[in-house]
Formats: sequence, structure tokens, C-alpha cells
Amino acid sequence: MKETAKGRLILVRHGESEGNRVRRFTTSPEVPLTELGRSQALKAAGTIARLFRPQLIMTSHFARACQTADIISRQTSLAIEIDPELRERSFGSLAGHPYELAQQMAVASGDEPRFWKPPGGESLEEVRRRVMPVIERIALRFSAADVAIVSHGEVMMSLWGHLSGNFDTAPHPANGAIFVLEHRAGRFLPPQLLADGVAP
Repeated sequence: MKETAKGRLILVRHGESEGNRVRRFTTSPEVPLTELGRSQALKAAGTIARLFRPQLIMTSHFARACQTADIISRQTSLAIEIDPELRERSFGSLAGHPYELAQQMAVASGDEPRFWKPPGGESLEEVRRRVMPVIERIALRFSAADVAIVSHGEVMMSLWGHLSGNFDTAPHPANGAIFVLEHRAGRFLPPQLLADGVAP
């Protein structure tokens, strides 16, 4: 029996941004990568070029993601497509505040973590509902190919939680980390974290 064709989505978290460096939620999507962030993006680009054969790079429109995608593109000679739905979770009125404040507010609310929403922002569940249709469309479009997708930590967490069936154990990826989502016949396998440059 012929094996069902498979595709892989190579999810990459952007390199370190200025916001990541100071551990504060950004106030603008135009916050750029740091020097370390560019190095992390270059390392991710090398890993992708070595282990995969992507046909396209898709990215969030935020500057830190676009800059990461551009670095990957220069290493792989691939075209880039932007999809604003891949943007990072909105933290609303917490923009400009330390990351720790969100954690404190979430715990104090008593809400299940995936449903807690910062004032004026999004919950992780809302991010999942926004991003999952995009991922499904990409998988349908490239049903038997690799595609690199540059996005953000909370986006990747929401996808991991949804596809693994467990939000509580969804890892928050480091800058430049890679998750691999294999799909066959329209169905996703559980996500895998690419560790030490070894393909899952």
C-alpha cells in the first residue's frame, strides 16, 4: 500500500527582540531584533537549510518576525509571504510592562491559564482560534511539502496545546526554537520540539 504523502510545518520563534532582552511587553510591532536575535535567527536558518526542504517562508508581519524570516530567506533563497494572523498575542494594557506582571495577574484572577485575558488583550484560547485556521490552510496548500513559519512564543504555545491536547504542558519556546508539525491527509501529528539540530 502506498504511504500517504506527508508535509511538515517548521515553526520558528523569532530571534530575541529588544522587548525580550528587557523582558517587557512591546508597545509596537516595529520593535527589532537584537544582535543576539540575529545570531539566533541565523542559527535557525542553518538548521532549516540542513534538515528540511521548505518551499516557502510564511511570517507574522511584526518586525522581529519579518527580520527573522529575511535571515532564513537569505540562507535558503526562499520567497516570503506575510500573514498578519500569525502575529503575537495582544497583551492589551500590559504593553510596556514587565512579563512578570501578566503572570501575577493571571494567577490572581483564578482563571484557567488558557482562558485568562489581560485587559484589552487576548487569551491564549483566542490566539488558538485565530491561528489554527491559518495553519490548516497552509497544510492544505502544501499537503506534501515543507513550509517554514516564523511566528511568536504565545502563538507556538497555543498550537502545541491544541495539537497535543494539553495546554498545561505546552512549552514556551526559546527565541530561535523550532517546533515541527507533521501532517498527513489533513490530520496533524503531535508537535515535536527540534532538539540539538536533530530532525524528529
